Amino acid sequence: MASVLLSVNQVSKSYGARKAVDGVSFQVLQGQTVGLIGPNGAGKSTTVGMICGLLRSDSGGIVMDGEAIGQGPSEAKRKIGFVPQDLALYEDLSSLENLKLFGALYGLKGALLKQRCEQALALVNLADRAHDKPSTYSGGMKRRLNIAAALLHDPQLLILDEPTVGVDPQSRNAIFDTLETLKAQGRSLIYTSHYMEEVERLADHIVIIDHGKVLADETPAALYRRLPAQAALRAELSAAPSAALLSGVRALPGVTGVQGEGNALDIGLADAAHAPATLAWLVEQGVTLLHFATAKTSLENIFLNLTGRSLRD
Repeated sequence: MASVLLSVNQVSKSYGARKAVDGVSFQVLQGQTVGLIGPNGAGKSTTVGMICGLLRSDSGGIVMDGEAIGQGPSEAKRKIGFVPQDLALYEDLSSLENLKLFGALYGLKGALLKQRCEQALALVNLADRAHDKPSTYSGGMKRRLNIAAALLHDPQLLILDEPTVGVDPQSRNAIFDTLETLKAQGRSLIYTSHYMEEVERLADHIVIIDHGKVLADETPAALYRRLPAQAALRAELSAAPSAALLSGVRALPGVTGVQGEGNALDIGLADAAHAPATLAWLVEQGVTLLHFATAKTSLENIFLNLTGRSLRD
């Protein structure tokens, strides 16, 4: 089993009367990608700030590779790369000059600094724009350059705080490709987001927080098992379903729940294998099916089940 790289132990942080983080605990293993998710204001960025040593916790502790994270410089902090939500670039310097500056802050120089800059630019597919200024870049390209800057000192753990905010779908995919390359290299990642589909794509382990508390700390497979429905079937009918039809669907094998919405039926299934028999039963009842589709339970379904409310903007 992989060893523990980062351990967050019962950390709390308050701003006046508001408790932003309330006893949060989780671990990151060597080579693991942890998705830290929750709505805006859940406490994700505050937690990340304490991990990086940018904020002092009120209580609890954080240990990185066997060394406690605190205020001031430390070897533990040098093992972390941080990609902030707000861009941290100098617009009037070229990309290469930006990276050389950030690398120098980590004590890199000479041939090693040149090599690290070239490797980072190649990883984020910006090598051909190395001498262009970020002011000429799209939002997604700036985000990728931000990632490159965080990798110059070869950190063991890369933390990304909402790295796809404000970027187009093509740029998001480019960022995902970069992160999947880092995963394949065995680097550990913490990825914070309130976009559930992003975390579903990247994470080996998921921590869900809201109002500063951990609601879940599990693998994706374990989270999916929390819901009675592992799959969903949506059937659009030629007419609104009757109460008798809804009652009959609920009694079918493998059906965990059903709701009628206009002419549509949303049916929860214990497994997608129950979908054909459910559809066949509807046809036997004389129902005219206009359209149907199946889907896997999503991470957003799980989040809503845990919190009992919709996501906040």
